[in-house]
Amino acid sequence: MTIDDYDEIFEMWQITSKRALSSADSRENIERYLKRNAGMSLVAVNDGRIIGTVLAGHDGRRGFIHHMAVLPEFRRRHIGNRLATEAINRISQDGIEKTHIFCYKDNLTGQDFWTSLGFKKRGDLYVFSK
Repeated sequence: MTIDDYDEIFEMWQITSKRALSSADSRENIERYLKRNAGMSLVAVNDGRIIGTVLAGHDGRRGFIHHMAVLPEFRRRHIGNRLATEAINRISQDGIEKTHIFCYKDNLTGQDFWTSLGFKKRGDLYVFSK
């Protein structure tokens, strides 16, 4: 993923991740994130069109996956699996042993997806945001 992909991925996020979007997802902020985490965020392309994306990186201690998305008409083809696996591998290659994903409580499809990749749902903590 590069900042040149921004308009197309942001349009895709409007379909797949709209409720998770905020000012943190502005072009300027995504550009900063991509520079700080070079080579970790990925896109899947079909016939020149971005059909999947994973925004991934780390803080030097823990990895994070944000806005993992595949257009609905391209789901169930292992695209998300390949994107997530490669992002996790790239984070790991940077020496990061644990990666986190935030998933809405009512996103049962997402929970099933992450569980299938070996992620464990934690019940011992809460996320606080400010």
